[in-house]
Amino acid sequence: MNTSYVLEGKVIAVTGAGGGIGRAIALAAAAEGARVVVNDIGAALDGTGLDTGPAHQVVETIQGMGGTAVANTASVSEPEGAASIIATAVETFGRIDGVVNNAGILRDSFFHKMSPEHWDQVQKVHLYGGFHVSRAAAPHFKEQGGGSFVHMTSTSGLIGNLAQANYSAAKMGLTGLSKSIALDMSKFGVRSNCVAPFAWSRMISSIKAETEDQKARVAKLQRMTPEKIAPLALYLLSDAASEVTGQVFCVRNNEIFLFSQPRPIRSVHRDGGWTAATIAEHAAPALRAGFQALDVSSDVFSWDPV
Repeated sequence: MNTSYVLEGKVIAVTGAGGGIGRAIALAAAAEGARVVVNDIGAALDGTGLDTGPAHQVVETIQGMGGTAVANTASVSEPEGAASIIATAVETFGRIDGVVNNAGILRDSFFHKMSPEHWDQVQKVHLYGGFHVSRAAAPHFKEQGGGSFVHMTSTSGLIGNLAQANYSAAKMGLTGLSKSIALDMSKFGVRSNCVAPFAWSRMISSIKAETEDQKARVAKLQRMTPEKIAPLALYLLSDAASEVTGQVFCVRNNEIFLFSQPRPIRSVHRDGGWTAATIAEHAAPALRAGFQALDVSSDVFSWDPV
């Protein structure tokens, strides 16, 4: 038996917790003593359809292992739905101590083919959802003098990926939102951090596995289970991370990374200012050594998961 529960007495809301990473975090949080609000609308990966079953199934699993949880099936994409998630926590358990913004959908296509509808749908769940749920929790955190936000970002945004302009933009927006929350609410003891997860879940299960090389890659990816993401999320939600805020982490199987954040790396100066011609002649060549390659996540994470 665990005699030292990391989240003992805390109330944690996890969005998109009906499956994958959200489910793993919800189960792990409950095992560490948290009372959990399991939010999931039960939509398909593309956001279509509604099924309240997944959230309730996770609650039943938590209760079956002796934990405490309640289901919420509202959508994070609208303020009212997001507010109901926090209200469920407060009305059921009397408080809210941590929020994991994990809910997500995909609408992948190359940028020149992307419809405004697919752009909006992804922003509404990932970015707007992150804002709405965080905004609903913020007054409670402020009043009680503490709380922790954990936002699931992605290397698709932090580094880049093909055919995911909507998803990449939303995840980078969520990263900026997290930093702003950390800055604005640090004086109230409120923390906000991001985690970029590598895990085999519905979000990457559509990767092709036709050739032998593709099959071998998928087999390696399948070792990166959602359960590998949960420990870092639990740490960030716990009092042990009381001094950690405004950071961007990444988990890949047994590896944990701390990401850099954009800062100036080179500069040039010219008395009297610049023209387009002098920029081409002087500034661009001087800065070129610092230009970022047109790479994608797999180019940066080029070695097999450990």
